Amino acid sequence: MDKHPSYWQANLRIIATSLIIWFVVSYGFGLILVEPLNTIKIGGYKLGFWFAQQGSIVTFVALVFWYSFKMNQLDKEYGIEES
Repeated sequence: MDKHPSYWQANLRIIATSLIIWFVVSYGFGLILVEPLNTIKIGGYKLGFWFAQQGSIVTFVALVFWYSFKMNQLDKEYGIEES
């Protein structure tokens, strides 16, 4: 089938987007930008601390659901969804 290369390109684009978002949140916000983010408080906690402790985990869980949603859309688009 000639659809496979474009399907895998779209799949890799979704994976790359997920990994970039996760990297920015966990490494960028949790380590590199922690000091500027610590000047902002939400619910009594410094935002940099929140990203370092909870933000990357919450983002990862959200990305798992987003990836599943996007892959279901992609599967339907290419006609290879599970029955």
